[in-house]
Amino acid sequence: MSEVKVAAIQFEPVLFEKDGNLDRLERLVEEAARGGAQLIVTPEMATTGYCWQSREEIAPYVESVPGQTTARFARLASLYGCYIVIGMPEVELTDDLYYNTAVLIGPEGIVGKHRKTHAYISEPKWAAAGNLGHHVYETPIGNIALLICMDIHFLETARIVGLAHASVICHISNWLAERTPAPYWLNRAYENGCYLIESNRWGLERGVQFSGGSCIVDPDGSVQAMIDSGDGIVSGVVVPSKAVSRQLTIHAARRPDLYKALASHSYSWNPLDFFNLYGLTPLPVGKKSLVSVGQFNPVSDVAQNLKVITEQAQAAQRAGAELIVFPELSLSGAFIDESSAMTLQAEPVTQLVQLAFTMRMHIIVGFVEADSGIFYNSALVVGPEGRVGRYRKIHLNIQDSIWATPGKEWVHFDLPFGRMGLLLGDDLDLPEATRVLALAGCDVLACPAALTSPSPVQHSGTVVPHPAPIPTGADSYHWHLARVRAGENNLYLLFANSYEVGRRTFGASGIFGPDTFLFPRYESLVTQPCGTAIANIDTTNLDTPYPTNVVRRKDLVAMRLPQLYMPLWQPGVVEH
Repeated sequence: MSEVKVAAIQFEPVLFEKDGNLDRLERLVEEAARGGAQLIVTPEMATTGYCWQSREEIAPYVESVPGQTTARFARLASLYGCYIVIGMPEVELTDDLYYNTAVLIGPEGIVGKHRKTHAYISEPKWAAAGNLGHHVYETPIGNIALLICMDIHFLETARIVGLAHASVICHISNWLAERTPAPYWLNRAYENGCYLIESNRWGLERGVQFSGGSCIVDPDGSVQAMIDSGDGIVSGVVVPSKAVSRQLTIHAARRPDLYKALASHSYSWNPLDFFNLYGLTPLPVGKKSLVSVGQFNPVSDVAQNLKVITEQAQAAQRAGAELIVFPELSLSGAFIDESSAMTLQAEPVTQLVQLAFTMRMHIIVGFVEADSGIFYNSALVVGPEGRVGRYRKIHLNIQDSIWATPGKEWVHFDLPFGRMGLLLGDDLDLPEATRVLALAGCDVLACPAALTSPSPVQHSGTVVPHPAPIPTGADSYHWHLARVRAGENNLYLLFANSYEVGRRTFGASGIFGPDTFLFPRYESLVTQPCGTAIANIDTTNLDTPYPTNVVRRKDLVAMRLPQLYMPLWQPGVVEH
């Protein structure tokens, strides 16, 4: 279909009042259907509420699929010729296990279901882990995928269904602890080129404040429509062909041959032991450090670029910084012809090494690298010890592809402040890149960039009364790609983006912390076209056998389920 009307239901169920919940939910779904919605999505556990203490407590309210609740909404789907997603607690009759489940119901009955695979803290009190994997359902209104709340914290879940050509992800949730629409929601739509229908609950339950913010998100990550608080219906339009077009570009940019590390589960063991196995690759001891990013618009004049790099590095050093990261192609400027390129032995590189030696700090720049007549978009790390190493950009954009050869390997270095990995610009768009380096034990990622999108998205504030210190006011940088990448991988990300007048490249450089839900946020941003940002990072660990620092513990990485992620490292576009 060329255009599909869709709706997200925002709803506050009440514990122990299932019949009343169903009556109110049915009225909202029917209202959306009468308004012409062809796909209607309801929140996670919408039929019963969420904060259950035990199997015994929720037992009177679970149902099989199919069952009375699915039959009730199947009647509406048949009557109005629409598709409905219902969130409910399910009992599997064959073994009496309970699941947190999303059911897709169409005019002909049940199309499919998804059992939540990645549990939040509450599910283990009563539910088994989902055992159905991740699927895309082909329907006359488009290819539909189902995810439940915590599932979407893990980049792999949305990526799998994106690779299977989902035109829309129906994400049902009981999201909390931040303003919504949540940055994770926008990120998953953007990086997978699909629509996201977000149906989130709101209200207070057993002291837990839920966030609301239900919305329709476009394939570029922009919010088409939303509701902040209260019961209601968010209406929007999905154009499946837009998703298809964007996904073709995304799939073509991937390098699955370099994603094999995603199959590993390095954080299933104590990382302090795992990386020290055989005494070969122990993590650095770590320390508390000041680090910096510099932002400016590189030009074709290398001497001018070096002047700005020197000035910003000196300013950062005076403030106590041990490291500064500059934008992509910050040393050489953009590629014009072969005269733009330089080898690692070129005079500007020698001058940069001398600068780092004199200031006793590490400096990271981007440059057009020439090697045996081949050009690369590269990042170079220099320090007091000389040239530390370089990284060649793996995920090239269209402009890069005209002149550059893609790199073939990920790199990371052990420096005094921790294990540091390197990315360049468009690598950040591909979520696999950051994940591979996180699995290698990186505490810090440095990312020189010249990105033109996605520029940060603001939030106007929420009336939802989140408890302090969760912010509720306006935020000019509510969704920032680098912030999401840092948080979902539990590492520090030093993002140095160039700023060009006219905002071709948008700047917004910054240092982002390893915990998305830690407030106030531990980060620092450059808010001027040309300037630096400085922040403290901490990669130390208490003197215990186990990691006490989130960058060493990597909670979200440890909770991955790589046995479900096989499509990510398989060659070609995955068919559903």
